[in-house]
Amino acid sequence: MKVGIVGATGYGALELIRLLKNHPRVEVTEIVSHSHHGERLSDLYPHLTKVIERPLIEYDLSYLEKAVDILFFATPAGISKSLVPEVLETSLQCIDLSGDFRLLKKDYEEWYGKEAVASDMQENAVFGLAEIYKDKIRQATFISNPGCYSTAALMGLIPIIKTGLGSKKGIIIDAKSGTSGAGRTLSRMTHFSEMNDSLVPYKFGKHQHTPEIEYYLSKEASKEVTVTLATHLVPMTRGLICTMYVPITQPTTTKDIWQLYKDFYTNDPFVRLHPIGSMPQTKQVIGSNYVDIGIHVDERSDQVIIVTAIDNLIKGAAGQAIQNMNLMNDWSIQEGLEFSPIYP
Repeated sequence: MKVGIVGATGYGALELIRLLKNHPRVEVTEIVSHSHHGERLSDLYPHLTKVIERPLIEYDLSYLEKAVDILFFATPAGISKSLVPEVLETSLQCIDLSGDFRLLKKDYEEWYGKEAVASDMQENAVFGLAEIYKDKIRQATFISNPGCYSTAALMGLIPIIKTGLGSKKGIIIDAKSGTSGAGRTLSRMTHFSEMNDSLVPYKFGKHQHTPEIEYYLSKEASKEVTVTLATHLVPMTRGLICTMYVPITQPTTTKDIWQLYKDFYTNDPFVRLHPIGSMPQTKQVIGSNYVDIGIHVDERSDQVIIVTAIDNLIKGAAGQAIQNMNLMNDWSIQEGLEFSPIYP
């Protein structure tokens, strides 16, 4: 299949290009950039010299409809919502990595501060949490890829919330991400002198992944679930870790909850459950599509502590988008993603 990528100069798009270059079933043939069309991507990113030499093109759906089979949108929030509706009238498959279609209209406008598309479009977008919604993704032509924090949090919380062992209230998500999660746009917060040797809490009570997490947890629990999401930037380029505290509704043990997660993800090759007594580290997943999960039950405080670690640009963005592409086309979910983490 031929692939087009819209929004080619962001970090998510760069990871798509890198990963798809080695996918055996696709070829990246068109890369779209509004601000840099006519230039070569290798002029902007010299590390891509002799890797991608095609010139960037301006967005033209009438051309793309004939030139490619699938479009990835790796654009900032607020862009794809104006472009995707017309794409959905064509035969193209479409995967959107932005947040424009993840939330219902009222939530999008409240948390993103932008006007939403028609509510029926957001309701019809299939949420691409690949391990949880495989069957729906296989039938879809339009996927809304989850956010990075949402991926890590939902993968860690859904098994215990779905079974009823975890409380629907009082859930705390202590989340920390490398600075690539903030995107390529320059800001004071991600300036080296401000970020280096520091840990920066940000967007407390305002992070746009909060309603995304709550919506899908509530959907899985068939009851309203609320969370406290505390997000932080740490002075590393990539990697994301969530430490989550969930009050339990009945006495249980680490061994029991560990077995619950083992059974829940038994057929998911990208989920790695750490042995009891061991917790994930970001270094163990960097450069890969894995999500590592650790479990501990604190019997003193009647809480389950769940730790999830991912590479925010791969499992939290481009890698999961490729998982979704694989599912949509009835390919192996591991196609083009079977590589080990980079270590050290």
